[in-house]
Amino acid sequence: MSHSFTLAAGAPELPSIAYHALWPVLIVFVVACLGVLVEAFIPREERYATQVGLAVIGLLGAIVAVVALRGASLTTVGGAIAVDGTGLFIQGSILVLAVMSVLLMAERAVDGSPIVAQAAVVAGSRQDREQARSDRMQTEIFPLAMFAVTGMLIFPISNNLLLMFVALEVLSLPLYLMAGFARRRRLLSQEAAVKYFLLGAFASAFFLYGVAMLYGYADSVDLAGIRSAVATSSRPDALLYIGLALLLVGLLFKAGIAPFHSWTPDVYQGAPTAVTAFMAACTKIAAFGGILRVLYVAFGTMSWNWRPVIWAVAITSMAVGAIFGLTQSDVKRVLAYSSIAHAGFILVPLVALTKDSIAAMMFYVLTYGFSTLAAFGVITLVRGSDGEATHLSQWCGLARKSPFVAWVMTILLLSMAGIPLTAGFMGKFFVFREAFHAAAPLVVVALVFSAVAAFFYLRIIVLMFFAEPPTDGPTVTIPSPATTIALTFGLAVTVALGLFPQPILDLAHHAAYLIS
Repeated sequence: MSHSFTLAAGAPELPSIAYHALWPVLIVFVVACLGVLVEAFIPREERYATQVGLAVIGLLGAIVAVVALRGASLTTVGGAIAVDGTGLFIQGSILVLAVMSVLLMAERAVDGSPIVAQAAVVAGSRQDREQARSDRMQTEIFPLAMFAVTGMLIFPISNNLLLMFVALEVLSLPLYLMAGFARRRRLLSQEAAVKYFLLGAFASAFFLYGVAMLYGYADSVDLAGIRSAVATSSRPDALLYIGLALLLVGLLFKAGIAPFHSWTPDVYQGAPTAVTAFMAACTKIAAFGGILRVLYVAFGTMSWNWRPVIWAVAITSMAVGAIFGLTQSDVKRVLAYSSIAHAGFILVPLVALTKDSIAAMMFYVLTYGFSTLAAFGVITLVRGSDGEATHLSQWCGLARKSPFVAWVMTILLLSMAGIPLTAGFMGKFFVFREAFHAAAPLVVVALVFSAVAAFFYLRIIVLMFFAEPPTDGPTVTIPSPATTIALTFGLAVTVALGLFPQPILDLAHHAAYLIS
């Protein structure tokens, strides 16, 4: 008996997939899956070296794939993914910073490891105290990080809101777990993981409800379909505005932008410092890539409607970050509020709607990523009697103990403050210059809060160089080669982009195009 099958008339065609355009994502995803198999089949004593090598090689391979795609401009998977210059630049930035993050997570020379040996152990129990003295680590963190990077790579190239939601969950769920992996201060770490999970679940619900509203308005969840509906639909605009507002809540939460920032200080403080660096650099870049694509591709024709919202949110984020950062006594919380302030600065060029403003924004997130990741790396080296010395009083007189580490931290803090001859200054200069013609008052406000925020960076510098060290003063441990490579690269890029920014700025300018 023979059977024949034919497509019914009018049946939708299967979407074509340009697999070469997805190589960066596929490489990292395969590495993540292989990491799971390593945990299942490789002996425990061999897992660490295998996982670290697998993750680094996979990320480097994905970077090569991104470079090979330079200049690409295409949509694939039925138009759900748009591979363009902006998406590739964001992907490349995420991958480079992810390599540095993995190297920080691989640290074992500083007090064993920052990653707990078994995260499920009850905090404060006898077993918990014993594993705090162990040199083992929970190597599952490496495949979890690779799954998170997979979501981060999909997020900024998503041309479909449902795919963007899936990418949001793929990048978020591993981070919720990783936040609870700190070896010391277990209760604080577990509290950070729970807070991040609960607030992240609410933000995801807002995002998904916004998608539902926009589908009701446009009969489509494709960004191009929504843009067409904005121009032609006769349905009530209430669905459009409510949907956009709810969508922005989810996106702004993931970027840590005030007033949706409440998770940031607690999670940054409680999570392992290497994981905090990963979130502060990679997650923020991915989130801003998603915000850029949604606002410019789907809602670019109604910019007059969302520009006031960006104004308000940017000012709020700059104010919250700068003012509340002044009152913090923990270094990690200072950098958390610094990230909130920087999120406001990054939003400033969004109101300009030009190619140059897109390039300036991409340059800024890249410079911020290197500076903040290296700064968190330095924090892992400064130790007190109970582990990392994160209280500001423990940093007093650090320059007398280790002048080199103090000078490295000083350069990174000056960059975040936007002092000339650093990458941070060039980033702020280009961002404010491109936004000035479209939003001069917003740029003036940004300059004021930039000056306010500079105070808490300078306070740390003053403590390191001019304050008397405590009797049990801080100690600086010698890191492993992995952490040394990450810190050296981060510092070198921060200095190089401050002195010679033009090559990367030109690259960002050539990549500043979005397709749908």
